[in-house]
Amino acid sequence: MALYTIADLHLACSVSKPMDIFGGRWQGYMDKIEKNWRARVTEQDTVVIGGDLSWGINLAQSKADFAYIDRLPGRKIVLKGNHDLWWETA
Repeated sequence: MALYTIADLHLACSVSKPMDIFGGRWQGYMDKIEKNWRARVTEQDTVVIGGDLSWGINLAQSKADFAYIDRLPGRKIVLKGNHDLWWETA
């Protein structure tokens, strides 16, 4: 069992907020997150997501981002970040 932390995922499954405007290394970032997560995290591990999970401005817009995270292995603990506008609608 291991403990991991990650933050600033800025997922955008349901909203148009391309992250590649911040440079080429952001291209395909969600695929990179999933590939590296699955290579390291097991179902017995815990991952603390330290904020800025989703670009959605409400819970409905963030639902697909939570589904994305839910499909990945491990127990997740989500903290509120300054860009988590959905938090106030949860």
